[in-house]
Amino acid sequence: MRSLEIFSGAGGLAKGLELAGFQHAAFVEFNKHACASLAANFEAEKVFFGDVKDFSLDSIGDIDVVAGGPPCQPFSLGGRHQAQQDSRDMFPYAIQAIEKLTPKAFVFENVKGLLRPSFSEYFEYILLRLTYPGFNVKSSMQWQEHLAQLRAVRKLPFTGVRYDVKFKLLNAADYGVPQTRERVVIVGVRADLGHHWSFPAPTHSEDSLLWDMHVTGVYLKKHGIASSKILPMDSSLDDKVQRIKERHGFFEPQHQAWITVRDALAGIPDPKGDHGISDHIFKDGARSYAGHTGSDFDWPAKTIKAGGHGVPGGENMIRYADGSVRYLTVFEAKRIQTFPDDYVIGGAWGEAMRQIGNAVPVRLAQTIGQHLAQTLSNKTELRLASVRECALI
Repeated sequence: MRSLEIFSGAGGLAKGLELAGFQHAAFVEFNKHACASLAANFEAEKVFFGDVKDFSLDSIGDIDVVAGGPPCQPFSLGGRHQAQQDSRDMFPYAIQAIEKLTPKAFVFENVKGLLRPSFSEYFEYILLRLTYPGFNVKSSMQWQEHLAQLRAVRKLPFTGVRYDVKFKLLNAADYGVPQTRERVVIVGVRADLGHHWSFPAPTHSEDSLLWDMHVTGVYLKKHGIASSKILPMDSSLDDKVQRIKERHGFFEPQHQAWITVRDALAGIPDPKGDHGISDHIFKDGARSYAGHTGSDFDWPAKTIKAGGHGVPGGENMIRYADGSVRYLTVFEAKRIQTFPDDYVIGGAWGEAMRQIGNAVPVRLAQTIGQHLAQTLSNKTELRLASVRECALI
């Protein structure tokens, strides 16, 4: 199946979908450094460097899936914004791509803040526009007026192209990513296809990690470390472990354990050594202070962030059991975001970390992609099975 990547960034979502079996028709990205990263890891001729408004949707043929992370900055609900004409919001251009290409499905990722109460009405508007991409807004209409029309359409029979749209707040750690990263994922499947989308079930859990650490000791044995070498439990964590014991008794939790920073960075040489890894360079100057403590070595990393005014070092530092800290290298940050080791992220440390912080974790994207590919093939497989059964009668 062919996919179009819009607002591609450095390609975390794209790489995950590629590993899930999708073939990329094009990448659309405005940032020159991210475009350089895309060109280094995919077919360079498919990378469009520029504004999505200037990309020709007529040039790429049939598309099965549109995917990306459209920027969606906070709207002032008391203002007089005009829906798709507001230059800060890129969702209208994502909707335009869906309307034009009528793909089988789309996958969009965005920040957790999209779900905050003050933004709820505009988020509803986004979802309804994605549901009815062909129900266009008039140029003179404010988005609140268009929302009222879309709410009315939802209650009536609709003959145009419609998508079954679902969203969910996912924690990447629950899917095998060594990072507690919460993001909103929106998936739409074209209604006429008759497919039912549901988000993949989590495969990893905090309970299982605490069980392996503080009940069976499996985690300590795996890494050959003493309990004194991991951060001691505080009272709240001790209470949580006791509740896990009571809940599970003699039976261990069914999920796999959350993956920790130590797990993810296993086998990587000291960045100060002579290792020959070009993007694994030690960066000096890491400091710890209140609210800026780094990611515990024996826990999934904090969310790696791009940062609006430079990179927030607190989230991009490792904190060891003795309290010492150091910055993650670009190579290590790629591991935290589950990029392949040979994936190229261009630019100096700050720029590379910005791209990595903006990316969808590759493993999470692959999980969603595999589940979506299976969903889209289900009806076809059922039809083929029915034909074979009829042939045998």
